[in-house]
Amino acid sequence: MAPNLETRLGRRVAAAAAAAVERRGAVSVLDTFTALGWVTDRALTSWHQGRADSLEELLQAPAERQREAVALLRAWAESRSMRCEEGEYRAASRERRELRFTAGGGASEERAFRTHWVSPAATEAQRRREEQRRTKAPDLVVLEPSRPWKCASCGEEDTGLLQMEGGEPHCLACADMDHLVLLPAGDAALTRRAKKGSRLSAVVMRWVASRRKYRRTGILVEEAALEAAEEQCLADEDARARRRERDAERRAAQDVVFQEHFAQEVVRQFPGCPVERARRIAEHAGARGSGRVGRSAAGRALDPGAVRRAVVASIRHEDTDYDDLLMAGVPRDEARSRIAEDIDRVLEKWV
Repeated sequence: MAPNLETRLGRRVAAAAAAAVERRGAVSVLDTFTALGWVTDRALTSWHQGRADSLEELLQAPAERQREAVALLRAWAESRSMRCEEGEYRAASRERRELRFTAGGGASEERAFRTHWVSPAATEAQRRREEQRRTKAPDLVVLEPSRPWKCASCGEEDTGLLQMEGGEPHCLACADMDHLVLLPAGDAALTRRAKKGSRLSAVVMRWVASRRKYRRTGILVEEAALEAAEEQCLADEDARARRRERDAERRAAQDVVFQEHFAQEVVRQFPGCPVERARRIAEHAGARGSGRVGRSAAGRALDPGAVRRAVVASIRHEDTDYDDLLMAGVPRDEARSRIAEDIDRVLEKWV
């Protein structure tokens, strides 16, 4: 039976795919799952780090629903004569093992999940970026733990940085990374230059429970590379200061434009949402440096799933008893469960 793009899921898949293609000239299955809201940041990070046997087990949708979305994406892409390319998905760990999308699918099914669809109208620059996106190996990742842990290799208790391999934690000495030094986040030029000059590097991440996502806290690089980068930054400090001032002015203007577009997208998806409320949602979600959904890659691209999450967050805090429940000591998950129907009622009025 041919996939039907006129079903509710079909329309959602088509909208997500069209948004991705408009943004970068191509779309992948992972783009689509993210836009549908089926995968969380934490789940994606766990999968990229090789801490899950497959992405399928982490998605917030049944396996048959996932396969239906993949088939719908293929039907949508083929109807537009898009070219399919298989993406390479490797773990962000030293062994770089191949990541799986499905729990028990065969080779052909895995290829279907890995497929990237490239638009015939994509520019040459978009094609080059998509090629890099499909084939570039991910950065190595090490984690800042929140509690003591035991190294799976040497068996020693530790509280320092760790790297996950094969689903188990390893100390930096056992991972052959203890010669690297930590460069905290905060200086983009220094970080960029140090990473470029270091033969081996790794991104340092920490889980932030309040935001339910990993946050980048720094990078591990070779000491010689860091020293060379520091000398380069000192040499052109004045020029970079002037550039930062110009960039700040440009970003402020860009933020105003972006938030206006975000508000327009809120109203487009939720016509019943008051215009002033849509502006407040856009300003809150799109505040630079906030770490909110509007500043994510999906949010900046006005991804439908990201816009919906921003709207739901606003309703949660402004139109339900959620904050009162938290203040009364109700656990977050239970509080969200209690107010779920209230959110649905507001969404139904706005759609």
